[in-house]
Amino acid sequence: QTLPPANIENDMKRCRWVSHAVMHGDGRPYPVMLVTLDGEELLPWARAQGLPEDLPTLARHGAVRALLEEHLAAVNARYAGAAQVKKLAILGHDLSPQTGELTATLKVRRNVINDRYRDFFDALYADG
Repeated sequence: QTLPPANIENDMKRCRWVSHAVMHGDGRPYPVMLVTLDGEELLPWARAQGLPEDLPTLARHGAVRALLEEHLAAVNARYAGAAQVKKLAILGHDLSPQTGELTATLKVRRNVINDRYRDFFDALYADG
């Protein structure tokens, strides 16, 4: 099933902790999403929480995952079951034009993301 990802991605990016959100799921059993963290928002929050001020560490932290999953649940509530994102992967760095992941106008290069982060996506499906 083919899903138009832009709406859900944009809704996820409205979360103050998220800089980019890329949905993945064509030809897969359900949609999943790769998100990057907004350091300008997250690092001051992390400092206030007494957490490490380091995006790669925060990307693996349970408190950060809980924040993002709470926002994802609110986003999912607006969509039909088949369009809902079932799992999240959190990257420890942002996407950038320098790495070819974004265009010069900061649009996501979906084919590059799908290719480069294939292992992240596969892992989301491997867990069932």
